[in-house]
Amino acid sequence: MPTRIVLADDHGVLRAGLAALLNAEPGFEVVGEASSGEEAVRVAVERRPDLVLLDVSMPGIGGLEATKLLKEKLPRTRVLILTMHDESALVRQAIAAGACGYIVKRAVDSELINAIHAVERGELYVHPALTRALLGDRSGTPHAAEASALTKRECGVLRLLAVGYTNRQIGEELGVSVRTAETHRANIMDKLGLKSRVDLVRWAVREHLID
Repeated sequence: MPTRIVLADDHGVLRAGLAALLNAEPGFEVVGEASSGEEAVRVAVERRPDLVLLDVSMPGIGGLEATKLLKEKLPRTRVLILTMHDESALVRQAIAAGACGYIVKRAVDSELINAIHAVERGELYVHPALTRALLGDRSGTPHAAEASALTKRECGVLRLLAVGYTNRQIGEELGVSVRTAETHRANIMDKLGLKSRVDLVRWAVREHLID
């Protein structure tokens, strides 16, 4: 079965281009389009897609509020934010609202397909240029809320996981083996009672562990 996608953007020309790009990709099918936040929710409820590709700046309620409504009404439908805004604050807000990914429009050609595949696997995808901004200047510094549960090293690993680092990248960043990074990840998920990377990211946002 193809991945069924609803496109939501107030620019018709962009929607047409995205639809052509996605429909030409094996395994993807665009099943609906919308030009506002309210319409995105309505169309998604009607079509029950696997994924909604959603702009932040649209008429009406906008993309962030639409994301919250979509997650309430269709909890199994994943939301991927596609926007011109490359601000880390918006990334945090989108993740907190329930989005599983955030990419910028200027990178559509190189990133979109990879981003969709990532969120299909249950991963969080954030535009690479934004990951360092999200980390801010506190890498490895534990927040008070998790200090009693996690070690300082685990807090550092958690923050890297939250902004999309793989186990291999974490190992390279911290100077440890991939196996050690995997162990830290397993311990973190177990201590915090989390089941997926998306759960982990939302926890990190809620606890202000990423800036």
